[in-house]
Amino acid sequence: MPKVAKDIVEMRPEEITAACRKLYLSRSFQEITIKDISDETSLSRPSIYNYFKTKEEIFLALLGDEYRLWNTDLERILASEPRSVKEFAHAVGKTLGKRETMLKIQCMNLYEIEENSSEEKLVQFKKEYSRSLDLMALCLEKFFPSLSSDEITMFVYEFFPFMYGLYPYAHPTEKQRAAMTKAGLKPPAFNVPDAVEKCIRDLLDKTEAK
Repeated sequence: MPKVAKDIVEMRPEEITAACRKLYLSRSFQEITIKDISDETSLSRPSIYNYFKTKEEIFLALLGDEYRLWNTDLERILASEPRSVKEFAHAVGKTLGKRETMLKIQCMNLYEIEENSSEEKLVQFKKEYSRSLDLMALCLEKFFPSLSSDEITMFVYEFFPFMYGLYPYAHPTEKQRAAMTKAGLKPPAFNVPDAVEKCIRDLLDKTEAK
């Protein structure tokens, strides 16, 4: 196969996930179809199946891309100068403020996406996710050396589940807002960076207070 053709083939998964990302800005997971994604690319629907067997695999690849981008930001934090709890919490909050697509996918559809993806695709995603866990642990080891390995593990497995609930609080739909108002609930003033910063500060303060 000529080199140019090979390069094109290798770029096609990126073209597919980029189309999915674009559609996901204005449509829900349920509304998006393989045909919709095909219409946004240079590939036919049958051609897409050469790279992804299901719509869920495309979303899983997109989520992996999001984690890869987040990992790059975490690597920058890790390479930076020593930080206080407040500075570290603020820095991580800013990184997640840029990862709206990541937070949206994993809070709404992750179980279904993983169940309807091949083991090969799932392993690829889990490697990126595992890298995020490792980078967070490495940041804690560097910036807060008084933490024990058990305390770092506890932080990681409290913080990452917390992330899964961020998106719906930060982005309630109009229907949800109307329902809360009718139910006598005040929609919270909530944004991702501030919520992440508070969570990290609370977790680290709790750990250091022991």
